Amino acid sequence: MKRDQGHTEVQSVNQLTQMTPLNIQAYERIKHEIITMSLRPGEYLNEAQISKTIGIGRTPVHQALNRLALERLVEVIPRKGYIVKAISVDEVMDVINVRIINEVYCAQLAAMRATKADIAQMERILEQSEVAGVADDTSMQMTLDKEFHNALSHAAGNQILSDIMRTLHDSSLRFWFISLRDQQHHNDVKSEHREVLEAIKKGDPEAAGAAIRTHIESFRANIQRYLTTGASRSNIHAQAGGIEFRPY
Repeated sequence: MKRDQGHTEVQSVNQLTQMTPLNIQAYERIKHEIITMSLRPGEYLNEAQISKTIGIGRTPVHQALNRLALERLVEVIPRKGYIVKAISVDEVMDVINVRIINEVYCAQLAAMRATKADIAQMERILEQSEVAGVADDTSMQMTLDKEFHNALSHAAGNQILSDIMRTLHDSSLRFWFISLRDQQHHNDVKSEHREVLEAIKKGDPEAAGAAIRTHIESFRANIQRYLTTGASRSNIHAQAGGIEFRPY
């Protein structure tokens, strides 16, 4: 019985993937590679090679790259094509400042509007985060962090705000993947997410807003600590895996 159910679930996932437009599939695949640093800042993106690697035609890949350019994850170089956009620490800090303004409001709305289904979804994500933490799976923890914030945005019941928050969060994910590798910080993140959810469960907008502010400030502080262990900010903001991060 369980085997049949599992087979059905896998079949459903495959069907959903097949139903997703090819340009969206390409977009998600390329974005994941950029965020997890498989595609490095400054790396040239060859449409034909990407198309061959992911098994999706060049037109959907081209559309995906154009969308990623609008989201500032890739750059269009005239007469040359696309490159992965460099990471600007100044830009990441600006994103964090804007996230605080918008996500505090988002958490407050979620505390007032979250449904039982919204709360159950966030609970599931936190449970999965515990498993990923034990397995020391950084990529999965990053994915679950993104899913938690997306679920929070959905619970706010404001689609415009949700779209804004998704873009802002995606903009800072590359730094998340590089700088937040310390296990203690992962534990702190899970605890901070739990505080946000508990405030939402209680229907307490002020507590939810305060909890998400603490969470984002913790992210900022961790990035700043990470940067101070590297070279001077006036020249190189940080180095990891041979990558340099410079302001524009």
